[in-house]
Amino acid sequence: MTTPDDSQLVFDKDGVRLTVEDAVATVTLTNPAKRNAQSPALWRALTEAGRSLPGSVRIVVLRGEGKSFSAGLDRQAFTPEGFDGEPSFLDMARGSDADLDAVIAEYQEAFTWWRRSDLVSIAAVQGHAIGAGFQLALACDLRVVAEDVQFAMRETSLGLVPDLTGTHPLVSLVGYARALEICATGRFVHAEEAERIGLANIAVPADELDAAVRGLSAALLAAPRDAVVETKALLQGAAGRSYEDQRTAERAAQARRLRDLAGLGD
Repeated sequence: MTTPDDSQLVFDKDGVRLTVEDAVATVTLTNPAKRNAQSPALWRALTEAGRSLPGSVRIVVLRGEGKSFSAGLDRQAFTPEGFDGEPSFLDMARGSDADLDAVIAEYQEAFTWWRRSDLVSIAAVQGHAIGAGFQLALACDLRVVAEDVQFAMRETSLGLVPDLTGTHPLVSLVGYARALEICATGRFVHAEEAERIGLANIAVPADELDAAVRGLSAALLAAPRDAVVETKALLQGAAGRSYEDQRTAERAAQARRLRDLAGLGD
């Protein structure tokens, strides 16, 4: 995928580039030589990207340069030395429960802002999306995938658990039994299956990934922003509400929209 020439560069550091073109922001993982492997520095840059979005942005596209979206956590994390200036896994394990919880919570912030109700986020995924890469794709609202995509949740195979917010959306998308099987086996999920079971909204040949993302972005931008925001919030809360509570939420949201359209909003 290419970066539009007329987009505005917001920042480019620690393996993450943020550009903005009108109402569409693009967050790009920029370390193709390492298949966009992830690190704490990259996670902090992703968190900063979310905080740096202009208010005009409605769509955020997440993509990875090169042949892979993200092959997961950089294997340097598993060495005794870890990353320069970062606690190694061994150091983290020796800390208190509170300290360990705080470190993981900070890492998770890179994966949480993609579902803000005022945005619609789209992961454009090609090649490997493994472990943390899979969870980053799951952090987005929508996923457009190339036919060569390979999703896998490898944490359990390494004696760990998926802890970067991926378990909730995975269960929501494919159900408990399928999510357990995918996580516990660590197997690959390819494009056809991903689309069939709901992991992917659209699967296309790799050379059509750009165009498919642009088309989906344009379709999302065609609807009024406030209506999309209200609808997204309704759908996000639906699983936690009873049928009657959801009916009530729908009525309240519609009342707000009608008043706004009539010029009677707050």
